[in-house]
Formats: sequence, structure tokens, C-alpha cells
Amino acid sequence: MTEQFYVGIDQDNNEGLTHLGRIVRDAWVFGILPETETCTGWSGAQMQTLYEKVHAAWEPYAHLPSRLPDDLRERHTRLYTLAIENAKKKGWDTELKDDD
Repeated sequence: MTEQFYVGIDQDNNEGLTHLGRIVRDAWVFGILPETETCTGWSGAQMQTLYEKVHAAWEPYAHLPSRLPDDLRERHTRLYTLAIENAKKKGWDTELKDDD
């Protein structure tokens, strides 16, 4: 079995609104990574380590954006709003289908 590597949030599906893309974006929110880090070519082990850091950063806020302090909530809103707007412009359909 060959190891898979992350394509990077800038090459991910739907503007990175995927499981791995959200980990990267949340790492930006919490300042774990600079917003210039796309994680292109990161191994599964590297992404797992990042996930664990992001998960720990969310814990004090019960994993809810509404519980973030103002500065983090504003950064979260800015980053996710931009991603959602860009994904919709590229045809992302937010409606759930029968198989979702």
C-alpha cells in the first residue's frame, strides 16, 4: 500500500471544505499554522498530528464557533465565509442529497 499525501487546502475539493481542509483552516484560526501554510504534500501522520493540535485547541470552546473569543470568532467567520463564497461561485451545491 502506498502512502497518500494531502493535496493542500488550495487544491482540495470545494475550496478545502472537506475534513482535511477544515483541519487546516481551523489550524489557521487558532494560529497553529500561518494562513500561508497549505499543507501540500503532508503525510497522513503529519495531518493526524495537526488534527490532534486543532482538536485540543477547540476543546475549551466545546468545538463551537459561537463560544470562541471575539478575535478567534472573527477570524473563523472570515476564513469560512470566504471559502464558502468561493466554493459556491465554483458550483458547490450545499443542498443535501438522498445519499448524504
